[in-house]
Amino acid sequence: MKAVMLAAGVGRRLYGDDRHQPPKALLEFGGKTLLRRHIELLTEIGIDELVLVVGHRKAEIVAEAEAVAPKGFVRFLYNPRYRGGPVLSLWTAREVLRSGVDILFMDADVLYHRHLLERLIVSAHANCFLVDRDFEAGDEPVKLCITGGQPVEFGKKVEGTFEVVGEWPGFLKLSPPIAAKLADACQGFVDRGELAAPYEPAMREVLRTEPKVTFGYEDITGVPWIEIDFPSDLLRAEKHVLPHLNDPIPAARRARKGGAA
Repeated sequence: MKAVMLAAGVGRRLYGDDRHQPPKALLEFGGKTLLRRHIELLTEIGIDELVLVVGHRKAEIVAEAEAVAPKGFVRFLYNPRYRGGPVLSLWTAREVLRSGVDILFMDADVLYHRHLLERLIVSAHANCFLVDRDFEAGDEPVKLCITGGQPVEFGKKVEGTFEVVGEWPGFLKLSPPIAAKLADACQGFVDRGELAAPYEPAMREVLRTEPKVTFGYEDITGVPWIEIDFPSDLLRAEKHVLPHLNDPIPAARRARKGGAA
């Protein structure tokens, strides 16, 4: 299995127009960058290769990865249009998605308990989302909607009535055929000139066009994690997630994700 991680963005929601701040992948919590935490865990759980899509301040990210990763573990792909939409970064990895191996898709800006990733890797579902039912409603969280035990809708804005609605933490396991279809969906956005799009609509397109049994999910409600998008997330990460990263699993599942700042 190969991991594809997106770390090309400039972090506009976190930093505004300040371009002197570190890339989000290089934010430090407990003396370790997010990127170092990712790499240490990915090597421990047996991932074969990390394909890292870089853009903004790429030299700093490359230097950190090379300093902490085993030799040859990380491969870098450069997205020169990193100021565009995230779909361009995922499209940059299209040949990896089409390489015929299982894919673990990851955002780089997430601080999380290792159980979150382990749960995804060992899941019996070949194509698998994660879902956290404990989330703040609104247009910002990316939502996974489930009916009849199957994921049926996905995105920030969803309509309809569903049995379960939860937040997606930004990690996704894909079988080789579905990873290739995701590459095709990204290609469609590029061909149509929709270069400012996020990547979630491409994932939604695959989810909605494949048979309902194609995708499964794992419920990670109670496992500590947070995506670093806004300044308030930094405080939540330090106060409510970082202290629980070494908790045993039962205790970790009791810890409310994010918490109140």
